[in-house]
Amino acid sequence: MIWVPLVTSIFLASGLGGLIPGGTRANVFERIFVVFLILGTLVGVVVITYMLYNAYKYRDQPSRAKSDAKDRPRLGELPTGGGGGRKLFVSFFLSSIIVLSLITWTYGTLLFVEAGDVPQEDELEIKVTGFQFGWKFEYPNGHTTSGELRIPEDQRIRLVATSEDVFHSFGVPGLRVKMDAIPGQETTQWVIGDEPGSYQALCYELCGVGHSYMAADIIVMERGAFDDWYENTTANETANQTVTA
Repeated sequence: MIWVPLVTSIFLASGLGGLIPGGTRANVFERIFVVFLILGTLVGVVVITYMLYNAYKYRDQPSRAKSDAKDRPRLGELPTGGGGGRKLFVSFFLSSIIVLSLITWTYGTLLFVEAGDVPQEDELEIKVTGFQFGWKFEYPNGHTTSGELRIPEDQRIRLVATSEDVFHSFGVPGLRVKMDAIPGQETTQWVIGDEPGSYQALCYELCGVGHSYMAADIIVMERGAFDDWYENTTANETANQTVTA
């Protein structure tokens, strides 16, 4: 989509680039979670503190009985002492600024994630194919593996998913990536493994009796180790013939 990188460029040019988190998808979504958690906690503390303050200030006391009876408004009389709605206006104004700022920041952050779907020169494109009940991965050189995907660290990986039979959903919680695998269609998504390690990919679409066993290992390798492994692969090679890192 043309508008995604265009709007993202507008955000960056307007000086919001420093506020928009970058890096891997995991970093982006963790930043969104932290921001919402902090703001939600602050709002909760303010509301509960103000509630307890008013509960204590206006608690029932014998000394308040006469003053309350004296200041109680009569039928048809408007109460006074409200400040002419200034408190309501200020609270509404501040709340609007916070909410609009949060919406704008979140929208800009999600645009950064969507802009990653646009192909880049230095990325590695891997085709992901779901079938009952497993996953196949095809590299640019034609090398195909089943049940195991190896990717280099700190490099953008472009995943192109499809399915051979029914609807599947390819998801790797540890890398914060999830995409549909639909027969006859291709779904794209990007991911970056920021440190070597092993992650598990699962199917998140009920696809048959073997759905719960539909898993794959995602191995993030150091760049040099991955290059050595990839140079020793050939087209139409199966997962059992891969070289162990």
